[in-house]
Amino acid sequence: MPHAPATLEGWYASHQIFSVPPSAAEGDGVRESAARALRDLACPTEGGWSAVVPLVGSRGDVMLVHFRPTLDEIGAAERRVRREPLFQGSRAVYSFLSVTEAGLYHITAKLAKEAEARGGSVGDAEFTARLEELAATERASPHVQRRLVPQQPADMPWVCFYPMSKRRQTGQNWYTLSLDERSRLMYDHGLTGRRYAGKVVQVITGAIGFDAWEWGVTLFARDPLEFKKLVTDMRFDEVSAKYADFGDFYVGRVQEPEDWAEGL
Repeated sequence: MPHAPATLEGWYASHQIFSVPPSAAEGDGVRESAARALRDLACPTEGGWSAVVPLVGSRGDVMLVHFRPTLDEIGAAERRVRREPLFQGSRAVYSFLSVTEAGLYHITAKLAKEAEARGGSVGDAEFTARLEELAATERASPHVQRRLVPQQPADMPWVCFYPMSKRRQTGQNWYTLSLDERSRLMYDHGLTGRRYAGKVVQVITGAIGFDAWEWGVTLFARDPLEFKKLVTDMRFDEVSAKYADFGDFYVGRVQEPEDWAEGL
């Protein structure tokens, strides 16, 4: 019987995409007020961060990316944006709500095998206790902390965001695969991503229960061509070739709030 892998969650994330007509920036102090609000959001006192990403080649003009420790704080950031006259005069093109996620495929698959071998089952007391122990160790590791509490890369101004889901079609249903098979596929998929270490920083966010899409991928790089190379390589992984569906891609370069607002 297929089992869901355990996951670790960290900060919540929101991606807001707006079309900003020239008329939205008209009026006394509109641009200055928006710049102040976005500057405040960039370094909130409660933790987290936000970024302003003017988009290139998109149906939207700007993407606002917010990471916060709690969902309430994400809601407060979104409301702060909506209160600004600049964004009241703009059109919301797209939004995506999610939470940073680290999947524990390998650990869950290992414990499921151990449970079967001892005549137990997934979810029994021994399985649960061991899972909690191993999950705590994983959460404490610096590598996993970087995934769950991502910091904005200071030297990687280019951003690419896209949503994705796993297929649920006859003959290509991710959710009917065994946990062992999903673990193997995700391990191979991760090896592809590791080849871009130092070139691309990847933030994976889970959206099941939050959005129609199941995951969000936010990539940061110095050179935007790295997005094309990475995504192309990953398309040839079995997990993507057989089981992945992708939404629209949004690409842009991080800009200081004051510079973006002044250029409107």
